[in-house]
Amino acid sequence: MFKQILGKLPKKTSAKFWDNGESQTLDNNNNQGGGDEVLSQRTSSNGDTSLDCVSSFDVLPRLRDVSISEKQELFLKKLRLCCLVFDFVAEPQLNFKEKEIKRQTLLEVVDYVISSGNGKFPESVIQEATKMISANLFSNPHRQWKNKTPEALDLEEEEGSLNPSWPHLQIVYEFLLRIVASPNTDPKISKKYIDHTFVLKLLDLFDSEDPREREYLKTILHRIYGRFMVHRPFIRKTMNNILYDFIFETGKHSGIAEFLEVLGSIINGFALPLKEEHKLFLTRVLIPLHKLKCLPNYHQQLSYCVIQFVEKDCKLADTVIRGMLKYWPVTNSAKEIMFLNELEEILEATQLTEFERCMVPLSRQIAQCLSSSHFQVQLRVY
Repeated sequence: MFKQILGKLPKKTSAKFWDNGESQTLDNNNNQGGGDEVLSQRTSSNGDTSLDCVSSFDVLPRLRDVSISEKQELFLKKLRLCCLVFDFVAEPQLNFKEKEIKRQTLLEVVDYVISSGNGKFPESVIQEATKMISANLFSNPHRQWKNKTPEALDLEEEEGSLNPSWPHLQIVYEFLLRIVASPNTDPKISKKYIDHTFVLKLLDLFDSEDPREREYLKTILHRIYGRFMVHRPFIRKTMNNILYDFIFETGKHSGIAEFLEVLGSIINGFALPLKEEHKLFLTRVLIPLHKLKCLPNYHQQLSYCVIQFVEKDCKLADTVIRGMLKYWPVTNSAKEIMFLNELEEILEATQLTEFERCMVPLSRQIAQCLSSSHFQVQLRVY
C-alpha cells in the first residue's frame, strides 16, 4: 500500500459491468401440443384478470397460419387473452393444461415481435402490450409471493427464493424486453403507456428474491433508460429515493447490486463537467452505502460506480477517500480488506494535488491497518 501511495502504479482498466445480451434463454420445452387453443379471458367482478378457475377455451389459429392482413388483429386478441393471470402461489396444482396453453401463447407473441418487419407498431399494439405486461408483472399473485419473503432475511446468508410463477413471468419479461428494444417501437408513442407509473412499479420489482427476475429487470431498465430520454431524470430520482430508504431506513433490499450495475452504466455516460446533482449522488448515496453490514453483496458494483466518478473528475478523489475513512470498518476484517482493495484502485486514479489533501488522515488509517490483529489486513496493506 505504501508503494501505491508513493509510486502511483499505472491505472488498470476497469471492466464494464454490462456484459449481458439483450435477452435471456427461454425455456421452450414441451413446445408441442395445444398450439391452436388459447385461454378465454374471464374478468372478475372487481375488474381483475386473475382467476380462480378456467371454464372454457376459445380456439384461435396460430399467427403463422393466417394472412398478413389478419395477423395484427389476431395478435391483439392473443395479448388480451394473456392478461389472464394464474395464481402459482395459492393454487400451484390447478389448471395445468390452461397454464401450458398460456405459456405457448406467450411464446407466440414474443416470436411475433421478434419476426415483425420494418413497420412501426401502431398505438393499439403498444397499448395492449402494456396492459398485458402490467396484468402479469404487477398482479396480486405476483406481489403475494414477494410479500412472503421473511422480514428477518439475512442477505449475506440467503441466496433468495425462486418465484413459482416464473414459467409465465420469464416470457412476459422477454416480451417486454423485445418491445422496448425493438426498432419498430416508437418512443414517442410508447412513452404514453410506459410512463412514470409503469417505471415506478417496475423499479419496485427489483426487491424480488428471485435472481432470475432481477437479471431481467436490470436489462430492461437499462434499455428503457437508453431509449426513453424523457424518463431519465425520473429514473435517477426514483433510484436515489430507493437507495436512501435502504441506507437510512430499512437496510434490506434484494436488488441493490442490480441497481448499482445500471447506475454504473449511467455514470459512465455522464457528460463533463459533472452536474452538481451527480456529485451530490456520490456524496449522499454512494459513499454512505459503504457503511451497511451487507456491503459484500454489492461492493463490486459500488466500487465500480465510485471509481467512475474519480476517473471523470479527479477533484472528487479527496471527497471519496475522506468519505471511506469516515465509514472505515473497525472490527470487520473482511470489510476492511474490501475497503483496501477499493482504495488501491482509487489511488491509481488520484492526482498528486488531490492526494496531498487527504494524505495525513489516510496515512493514519494505513498505520492502523499495519498494526491490525488480522494478518490478511496487514498483508493487504503491503
